[in-house]
Amino acid sequence: MKVKGNHLILSLVSLVLGFIIAFSYHLTQIENEKPKLSDKQYEQTLALRNQLIEQEETNRKLQLELKQKQDKVQKNEKDLAKEAQVFSNLAEDTEKYRLFTGKVKVKGNGVMVTLSDGAYNPKEDNVNNYLVHEHHVFKVITELYISGAAAVAINGQRLTSHSYIVCNGPVITVDGVPYPAPFVITAIGDPDVLSSSLNLTGGVKDQLVNDNIIFKLEKADNIIFDPILGG
Repeated sequence: MKVKGNHLILSLVSLVLGFIIAFSYHLTQIENEKPKLSDKQYEQTLALRNQLIEQEETNRKLQLELKQKQDKVQKNEKDLAKEAQVFSNLAEDTEKYRLFTGKVKVKGNGVMVTLSDGAYNPKEDNVNNYLVHEHHVFKVITELYISGAAAVAINGQRLTSHSYIVCNGPVITVDGVPYPAPFVITAIGDPDVLSSSLNLTGGVKDQLVNDNIIFKLEKADNIIFDPILGG
């Protein structure tokens, strides 16, 4: 029995050793069967590897150049935006000057102020104390422009930057054209703003009423001022 046991162990050891030897031989065969690169193939592989490295370096340089150009484009866009804003502001200023000089037609909502001579008072020695004078008209016009009026007219005659108003008794002359009372001053602008400015306590309306002038203010829609030709 002891001899048979030793034979069994020896058989198992031999089996394991045989398996290991066979496996090692198989691996060696596989390794030997792998294709080996020739010198020419190796040189080609190395050349391709070097080309790939060079291409990657070129790509990095191009990416850096692209970023620099993108930064430059963004800077140019910002500069152009600033210039566009400047041109836009100039265009707005030009339009305002054209409106002020009466060179363009203007249409919009606004207000209409009517100034009438005060009621005759036989006890009043000086008749001028209840007549509308040029300084009364000037107060209204000045307040309208300060409040943002785009255009102003007196009795339908549009005012310009060169307009002049002269008082001659009960008649007011606007740019050489005489007008009797009542004087209707029309202005295009924000009706609420213009009305509020004229109605301020102690403002233009109160001052004119204190001078015995009849003051009437109303909002108006679709006011149209035609351009003034020539001049």
